[in-house]
Amino acid sequence: MNWTDGGTGQIAVAGKSLEYATWGAAPGGAPTIVMLHEGLGCVALWRDFPQKVAEATGFGVFVFSRAGYGDSDLADLPRPLDYMTREAVDVLSHVLDQIGFQRGILLGHSDGASIAAIYAGSVVDHRVRGLVLMAPHFFTEEMGLSAIAEAKEAYDSGTLKAGLAKYHRDADNTFRGWNDSWLHPDFKEWDISEVIDYLRIPVLAIQGADDQYGTLAQIEEIEGRIYAPVDVAILENCKHAPHLEQQDATLSAVTEFTARLERLEMETVKTA
Repeated sequence: MNWTDGGTGQIAVAGKSLEYATWGAAPGGAPTIVMLHEGLGCVALWRDFPQKVAEATGFGVFVFSRAGYGDSDLADLPRPLDYMTREAVDVLSHVLDQIGFQRGILLGHSDGASIAAIYAGSVVDHRVRGLVLMAPHFFTEEMGLSAIAEAKEAYDSGTLKAGLAKYHRDADNTFRGWNDSWLHPDFKEWDISEVIDYLRIPVLAIQGADDQYGTLAQIEEIEGRIYAPVDVAILENCKHAPHLEQQDATLSAVTEFTARLERLEMETVKTA
């Protein structure tokens, strides 16, 4: 792939063509932050956050749209109810290999945070040195499912569909792939909390105090189970998108976290 600052393109992974964008230095020139979007997100919906992260941290930043999102190939529907685990185990490792990932951080938002946590807790990959989890889901909550049901009503009325159509090749494929899975009766039993037990790298967990899709029980689950160092940032006047609603605070937390990881990395190198 041709990594350039502000560059875009497509990579072929697991039989799908996935859109991507890059900022800052390529792998090898600096550590890399790989960003994993939310359940209705894509490259474009990160807006200017990836560029600002690259500028503030000095890390390279790679973002991509999963199948069914943005300008990537469509997803095969219906999605299996363990689709986040499949994205982590069957797709993400190939994405990292494709971009020449050498060392860095997985930064995920919502579904993307769950995928990042599953990957770090299920796949042995020493290239991944840390996790930034924004509004992660480890289990379902009634209030979150109610908000997702409200999203279905907004989509069926046409208001949400019009907005999604601006950013996704096929808004129906994007929305149904996410919404139908979360509202499936069997999805109430979805719980990936066990992956936290296997995390052995530092974690930064960020959540809005007013998140409509998940309570602070999600963050408490990390704090109560993890064996690795964890930093927590609960942002006031913030709902489900900390990187957009409280961008300065989120950017500051991410920058401090990455700087601390780099100091630890350098200390390890000196004592080796």
